Amino acid sequence: MANSATHHQSDSKRRKVELSQDAAVSIDRISNLSDSLICHILSFLSTEEAGVTSILSNRWKLLWTLVPKINLNDNRSEENPLSLTHVVYRVLALHRAPLLRNFSLTSFSPCDPFHLDTWIHTVIGRKVQHLYLQFSHSKKLVKLPRTVFTCKTIVILELRADIVLDTPSNFQFPSLKILCLCGIVYKSEDSFSNLLSGCPVLEDLTVELREDLDGASSFKIIVPTLKRLEIEFGSVYPKPYDYKFEIYSPALENFRFYGDLGNLVFIEKLAKLVDAHVSIYAGHWVLENGLHYGARIFKLVRELNCSKFLSISPGQKECLCFDSIYPSMYQNLVRLEFGVNLSNWHVLKALLLVAPNLKVLVLDKNDDDEEENRLCCIGPPDGSGCLSLLTAFNFNGFEELEHEVEFVKYVLNEARLLNAMTIKINDKHLKESFLQRLSMFPRQSTKCLITVE
Repeated sequence: MANSATHHQSDSKRRKVELSQDAAVSIDRISNLSDSLICHILSFLSTEEAGVTSILSNRWKLLWTLVPKINLNDNRSEENPLSLTHVVYRVLALHRAPLLRNFSLTSFSPCDPFHLDTWIHTVIGRKVQHLYLQFSHSKKLVKLPRTVFTCKTIVILELRADIVLDTPSNFQFPSLKILCLCGIVYKSEDSFSNLLSGCPVLEDLTVELREDLDGASSFKIIVPTLKRLEIEFGSVYPKPYDYKFEIYSPALENFRFYGDLGNLVFIEKLAKLVDAHVSIYAGHWVLENGLHYGARIFKLVRELNCSKFLSISPGQKECLCFDSIYPSMYQNLVRLEFGVNLSNWHVLKALLLVAPNLKVLVLDKNDDDEEENRLCCIGPPDGSGCLSLLTAFNFNGFEELEHEVEFVKYVLNEARLLNAMTIKINDKHLKESFLQRLSMFPRQSTKCLITVE
């Protein structure tokens, strides 16, 4: 018994020694990393989180100050009563990185213009490349410091919420490639276009309009170098303000639109467009002027006819008019993702008739207000050969309604090269019965794999 106990204690000690050695090895692995690699790891944390690591050891005490990134948020609480002003000054004073790749500042309280100008001047002196400013305070707007317009190294500029943009008469951002303007206020109608005129190499532009269109309702985008454009406008008003975009960007490859559609005018054909994503949603007010609103949608769809990949959700009540996509042809279109509902099947039909090279078709059903929708032209497209190159078809949200079944039949009968058909049904009881019914439908492709999920 004594020998057994002694042996057990010996094994226990040996395991503890092995564990302690393993722990030491783990610690050594981190300690043996170079300062530059540790700084790279710390760059994925906020400045506050990175600063906490200073308590680990003497070596770690100043490592966070070498991270070429400052990310500060106004997150004061009872446990953290320090003001954002105090924190920013303290961080900038301790920070030792000679080059600053990223400076991000988010505040939910009023910001003194003098302090903000001082901070911006400091980070510009460190050749900041990515500048992110967000001020969300309902009672007071923050004017963007003129100092910003003196920065020659900035590559990415993001301005969000309660910021007033007032551009000087003469400036230039020679390195700016990505610009994001989300919910800001424009001092005048010209502030937006003046800003863009000072960006000679701009490639990526995101514009999110305020609900009240405070400061401007007409926007000009004259940027020959632009490759990606995203516009968003969402409103809770019963009848939102109207707005207009005039766009000259012949090099555009990626276009995205979300929200309530205004008047979008493309001055030149988008011949280089590859990917387009359009998601339209508006309030009940569109029913009062459905023809006018629907015409805007068809006009936008026609402008995107050079795209290779097109995702479009035309809305539920917004497409009640019977406008035409003709004479536009979608010769380049190989993938179409369409948000279908009772009111817009005629738009889908029109697209299929003018997309002879379509290979992938995805339908996403969205009928949240089905009882208010009107069934529009639900039959399959008139004419054969529309889907002659189709290889994959997905229908998400299928409910086995008569017009849905007829469309599935049409796809099976027309798509001679179809390899895969996937029907996603939310009703579990419907899945098995429809799969049996589906297997009886005639089809052109004998190698098509049909899946009901």
